Amino acid sequence: MTPAPAGSRTPLWRSISDGLTADIATGRYAPGDKLPTEAELSARFGVNRHTVRRALAALAEAGLVHARRGAGVFVTQRPTDYPIGRRVRFHQNLRAAGRLPSREILTAETRAASAREAEALALTPGAAVHVSEGRSLADGQPLALFRSVFPADRFPDLLTHLGADGSVTSAFARCGVADYTRVSTRLTAKRATATQALHLRLAEGDPILRTVGINADPEGRPIEYGHTWFAGDRVTLTLGDEAP
Repeated sequence: MTPAPAGSRTPLWRSISDGLTADIATGRYAPGDKLPTEAELSARFGVNRHTVRRALAALAEAGLVHARRGAGVFVTQRPTDYPIGRRVRFHQNLRAAGRLPSREILTAETRAASAREAEALALTPGAAVHVSEGRSLADGQPLALFRSVFPADRFPDLLTHLGADGSVTSAFARCGVADYTRVSTRLTAKRATATQALHLRLAEGDPILRTVGINADPEGRPIEYGHTWFAGDRVTLTLGDEAP
């Protein structure tokens, strides 16, 4: 697109803003994409950086983009509705929101439970637990980080099953647990650490939402103690009771 010529009643920054808005609307820049740098946009439109900044400010005011300190300007993503109720299912929640779910396992190990993990899972201190840590994605974009802890003696092969597709529900089913429910959830607002920001493609200090939950089998025995750190601008957590 060529900006309006000098003397036009349309300000240059407005012409640039309209052009970038059209780029976003037509999918040239998708939700979550990083826009070109100020220098690149200045060269594209043949204007100075001050004019580009004014155009980007207009896009930000319209809610189309947002700046991340030290990272650049990104197209705003549509927040994903993510229900937190008796049955929390990552893949099911994302598909219901019209998003494509996937998970990346970053680390998986079997070790002794910490005091808090043993308490949450009703285990003896130091009992063996499986720990799976990774990243949850929606349409290929990072949505959250997770850490899940499971009783190893009860589910000796669970890590192997998790490696198949990353689905906790599928892994439990292969271990003979066809259903499970959330018995407690705690939600806390946090700031992203440097490591979390790197994995979630955020700036350090950006807002994140942490949930801490315990899932139990139909007999009420705890089978998962989990932490999830959601990118604050990419998810809307909804609370409610779904049908059993």
